[in-house]
Parts: sequence; C-alpha cells; structure tokens
Amino acid sequence: MFDLHTHSIFSDGELIPSELIRRAKVAGYRAIAITDHGDQSNVDFVIPRIVKVCRKLSEAYDIKVIPGIELTHVPPIYIAELAKEVRGLGARIVLVHGETIAEPVAPGTNLAALQSDIDILAHPGLITEAEASLAGEKGIYLEITTRRGHSLTNGHVLKTARQCGAKLVLNTDTHSPDDIVSRSQAQNIARGAGMTEGEVAAMFKNSDCLAEKVWA
Repeated sequence: MFDLHTHSIFSDGELIPSELIRRAKVAGYRAIAITDHGDQSNVDFVIPRIVKVCRKLSEAYDIKVIPGIELTHVPPIYIAELAKEVRGLGARIVLVHGETIAEPVAPGTNLAALQSDIDILAHPGLITEAEASLAGEKGIYLEITTRRGHSLTNGHVLKTARQCGAKLVLNTDTHSPDDIVSRSQAQNIARGAGMTEGEVAAMFKNSDCLAEKVWA
C-alpha cells in the first residue's frame, strides 16, 4: 500500500508524525507522504518540520516517508507561485486540494493546479474532460480517494480519466487513525467506483512509481 496524501497535527490531523507513520507501518504500508494543509500563511513553518522528521522515521520503521504539502483553498491566481515556493522549502511531493463537491473550493482551482508544478490533484470533484486531458499531458495524477465526502465523485473522476488518458492514484487523505485503510479495503473502494481489476492494479502501480520518483 502506498498512500501519498495524509495529515498530521501540523494541520488538521489528529496524530503526530511518529504515530501516523507507526500506524501506517503496522497496517502494511510501504510508502506514505505527510501532506499537511498549507497556504501562504504556514508553509514555511510546516514543511521544514515535516522534512526534519521524515528521514528519521523512514530509517526507524523501514518505510518510505515522504515530506510534502497539500495546497488547500489557495486562491487560484497564487497556486503556481506557491507550488514553486514549497519545492524550495523541501516538499518532495506537492498536492493541490481539488474542487471537491464536499467543500466550497474556489472555481478554477483544478485548472490553476494543473497549470502548475504539482504531482497530484487531490479529490478533483466534477473535473472536466479538458482538465483531465491536461493532467494526462502533464503527467499529473488524479486522485481516487477513500475519504468520506470527497469520495462521492470517485466514479466521475474514473470515467473522465479513462476518456482523457489521465493517470490515477489512490490515497486515504488520512486525518485520524480510523482513516487508515488496508490494501484490500482500498481495492474494494476502487472497485466500488467502477474500476476493473486491471485498472486497480495499474493505479497501485502508479502510486508505486510516483513514490519511487519523489523518494529518489
């Protein structure tokens, strides 16, 4: 299991990084990214602290722990510049909080994110075909999520990604211990969105490849 979207106490998660990683290791995870919510107000505080602890936890628990950030509710006009800034601060993986139907995300966030230097567009809601095509062209992954609320549009994301050649990853968007899922449960959620067995396998492979890329 590779999970490239989780949260700790450095945003709205319940767990300190050490406990988050220990629980993920016990659940059988091989790689995990800590991607706390960030905007212009806190990225310079959050990212260095996550970077500091990730390598130590990786060594202690024999699991790839990747420092990252989820740019969240950032006005679309500022996403590109902030994505560049967080790379400089040490974020190895950059997500943008997409236009989920569960929250009042600013219209235009998906497009602005896909025009920026990011890795994953998280829970992109009712993403358009044009946006999904851009994701495919730029090699930005679209997220299938196990998170309640955000997962309501998994089926639409899958259908649109299929039509437009965009690649998918599955993440938990963990905020609490109960959000950590087993690989089998993640597979069931993907099947529930309408994925074939081959698509599920390809999606997990995508996560593996992306984890290796940002870890290197």
